[in-house]
Parts: sequence; structure tokens; C-alpha cells
Amino acid sequence: MACSAHLLSQSLYQSHRSTPASSSHLRFQARPAAAACPAARSSSSARGRRYLGVRVAASAEDGTRQVELTYDAQAKFNQLADQIDQDIGITRLNLFSPCKINVFLRITGKRPDGFHDLASLFHVVSLGDTIKFSLSPSKSKDRLSTNVAGVPVDESNLIIKALELYRKKTGTDKHFWIHLDKKVPTGAGLGGGSSNAATALWAANQFSGGIASEKDLQEWSGEIGSDIPFFFSRGAAYCTGRGEIVQDIPDLLPINLPMVLIKPPQACSTAEVYKRLRLDQTSQADPLALLKEITQNGISQDVCINDLEPPAFEVLRSLKMLKKRIIASNRGDYSAVFMSGSGSTIVGIGSPDPPAFVYDDDDYKDVFVSEACFLTREENEWYREPISSNAAFSKEDLPSEVAPVVD
Repeated sequence: MACSAHLLSQSLYQSHRSTPASSSHLRFQARPAAAACPAARSSSSARGRRYLGVRVAASAEDGTRQVELTYDAQAKFNQLADQIDQDIGITRLNLFSPCKINVFLRITGKRPDGFHDLASLFHVVSLGDTIKFSLSPSKSKDRLSTNVAGVPVDESNLIIKALELYRKKTGTDKHFWIHLDKKVPTGAGLGGGSSNAATALWAANQFSGGIASEKDLQEWSGEIGSDIPFFFSRGAAYCTGRGEIVQDIPDLLPINLPMVLIKPPQACSTAEVYKRLRLDQTSQADPLALLKEITQNGISQDVCINDLEPPAFEVLRSLKMLKKRIIASNRGDYSAVFMSGSGSTIVGIGSPDPPAFVYDDDDYKDVFVSEACFLTREENEWYREPISSNAAFSKEDLPSEVAPVVD
């Protein structure tokens, strides 16, 4: 059962669920010839029988029968609450909007439409935003607010674009008040905006009773962003084309494998990174061979190839130095250190803790640091924020195939 009525029944009527005494009992005597008992049973509908029970006991001595009617108030309440939820629908929804990393990212060519073909292993991670949706009385405009200055709240925001796309595709007219509690840094190569858009499409579909399938949402989302379709995977996917061709890879990596995300205050312009990309200088590694290696042996430095690192390091030279210092300070904590997407986040796989210099060196006092782990979801459910971000990770949790980086 959806919505607040279910929560109300759990909190106010918990005693009815746990104690048989909560049901009401009516007892009376009936003669054998009376038709009361059969009539009572036949007149109870299938719905009614969920909360009305009939039990008959016969007495051989005086020829009478005892009839016991049991009335379950909790079942009746649940039935009424179900009907209310069905009639009214949801009016508020809070959803987690996680980001992603690219475990490897190969750029395989340039397309006639100006985009580049890529082949990449995307994986959702546990760092994410929270988005609160409420139905608006307006039938003409969505209203977006956020906790971070500089994030657009007009029609240029992907959340607004996603809601407008959903209305266009389905013919629905619901508009929303949305508050974005942003934790994922922008310009980080983590797909935070794309995740927000995917989450908004999912939310709009829930408010409309799930009239679109997950496949529909995934296909539609490619019209407003190349990375958005990935988030309708189960959390791990091999993506090709512009990124919109998504192949789910289930149970690829252990979700208890810790990592640290380190981002300098400067962002990388994706357009500028691609402008500096030279295809003749990209890796020649076969992306399918990289995927096979990760599937069989887990993550290592050799497979975490990102063709956008060299141009990103030209755009932001301090980013190259950051990666080098992380690797140089590694004492076996990280199995791989690499940049995600077009930057500027550097990922260290194997430990949730950053190197000490990140805290000790004044040059890095303004960097963004977050621990994370891999995250997946179940079919027909959205991603859920882990209960605690203070990960209970230990060396015993790490898979045996994790090997330290060798610089």
C-alpha cells in the first residue's frame, strides 16, 4: 500500500497487528433449522471476508449451534486506506539521486553529428543528491529550488527538462514543486545532472501511476542527455554510442568495495576537454577486453583507462599533479587511481580514505572529498541511499583480486 495511509496504519494500529485480542467477537445461539449461518457466509463478498470471519460449533446434547463472528478492525482499516491511496494518489515523494563513475572510458571515433562514439563501463556509486517532489496546484509551471548557489533553477536545468519531456510523451499535465538538496559537485565528471534528470522522470512516472515502462523512460531520456539512459540500468552497464546504448552488467563488482572521490575546486569544461581530444593519441585497448578482464579479475590500474585524461590534464594542469600525488603516496590502499568522465574528479578504488597530503597540504584545503561504494537497484525500484555513509569497510571486506597500484 502506498503513501501516508500505510504509515499511519503502521504507527497507530501496530497493536492490532500483534494481538489477537484486537478483533471484536460476537457470539449467539442458533437453531439447526435456521438459515442464518449459510446466509451470512454467502452474503460476505471476497473483499468482506478479509475482515469478517465465521466459525460454527455444534452441540449434540441440545441440538443447538454456536456461531462466532470475528471482526478484524485492522484489516478493514487497511482496505479503506488502500482505496484512499488509489483514489487520491501520491502528492509528495523524496528520492535519492546518486552519481556515477566511469571505470574505464574509451573514445572510439567521431560521429557525423559532431558527437563522439564511446565505450565505457559506468557504475552508480553511493554519493548522491536528494530531490523532494510535491504536486503543484499550477497547471503551467514547475518550480525548482536548491541549496547550492549557481545551480540553474530555470528551464535550462535538466530536472525541468525531464519533467517537460515526460508531459510531452505521456500527455499528462501534472506540474511540481521541486527542491534539490545537492551534494554531488558540478563539473566533476560524475553525472550529477544526468542522474537528477533520470530521477525526475522516475518521479513523474510514479505520480502518474507508472503509466510508462522503465524501457520507455530510458529511451525518452536520451533526447535530453547522453548519460541519462544509463541511470535506468540496474546500476552497472556497458554503454556505447553517445552513451545512450545501455547494456546491463549484473553483479559485476562487489558493492562493499570502498573508494574515495577527490575533486579540486576547479571544474573541467566537457566541451573544452573534447575540443583538445586527439583521436590518434587515444588508447588502442579493446573495450570488450577491458570489460572481460574486470568481470574475471576485478579492478586494477591497467583496466582503468580514460581517453579523456590527457586533454583534461591540458585543460586543468593541477589535475594531473593531483593524480600523480595520490599514486605516489599510495601504500597499497588503492587498486586503481583514475579520472571519472571528463573530470575533474579523481577516484581511488580500495579505500574510503584520502591520502594524508589532502588534509595536510594547504594547496588542497579546498578540495571536495567523499567516500563512496558501488550501488545497484532492483527492478521497478529506484536507488536507495545507504543507511550510513560512514562505511563499515575493512581490509577483510576487499576481494582477493584487489592489488595495489604500482607507480
